[in-house]
Amino acid sequence: MRLILQRVTKASVAVEQQTIAQIAKGLLLFVGVAQGDTKEEADYLAKKVAQLRIFTDDNHKMNLNVQQVNGAILSVSQFTLLANTKRGNRPSFGKAEEPQRAQELYEYFNKQLRNYGLVVETGQFGADMDVSLHNDGPVTIFFDTREEKF
Repeated sequence: MRLILQRVTKASVAVEQQTIAQIAKGLLLFVGVAQGDTKEEADYLAKKVAQLRIFTDDNHKMNLNVQQVNGAILSVSQFTLLANTKRGNRPSFGKAEEPQRAQELYEYFNKQLRNYGLVVETGQFGADMDVSLHNDGPVTIFFDTREEKF
């Protein structure tokens, strides 16, 4: 699984010009599911996201997690994170999981985040979405479970 995490002051997702999800302070997640990804990888990422200390404390140090700042999560599926751009000028998405399996793992990942007590809003899987955000920091972190040791 691949995940781009952005610390935000606010974020929202719209489908056909209708806002379907929004958060104030928290984390915007773009989640890509690769062929062969497992629930264990989703569990690992959910734990990392829930416990990641990237919000500033009273001493201006990144020392607090999303729950400690009463933040929320906006999770958006994004198969394009699996793009292969090594050859030619048009990306290949052959490493992305097939849609039904990807949706199952994406929904499982979001459920695991909720099991940590987090408020999780989501985009619409497979839809053409407009995502708006105000990046805080900016803080942007990339995770790839194929490169992590867990």
